[in-house]
Amino acid sequence: MDPKTKSEITKEFRLHERDTGSADVQIALLTERINELTGHLKLHMKDHSSRRGLLMMVGKRRRLLDYLSQTDNNRYQQIIKKLRLRK
Repeated sequence: MDPKTKSEITKEFRLHERDTGSADVQIALLTERINELTGHLKLHMKDHSSRRGLLMMVGKRRRLLDYLSQTDNNRYQQIIKKLRLRK
């Protein structure tokens, strides 16, 4: 992920002006990396180390989403809708 994309995602999902590490921003950045890595793994099916990294990222995003759903359900619903994670 290039720095320009990362800064755009951070600007879109931050809670306040200097926010770079809230759960919302972390979930959005992980989602972008997961999407990129999924495309990579479609081409390189035997890249098991990248697959392991993907599974770790998915788990981390799941834990962050669980945390957000327990602490602030409105923000959880908004980020799910914005990133189109649930159908």
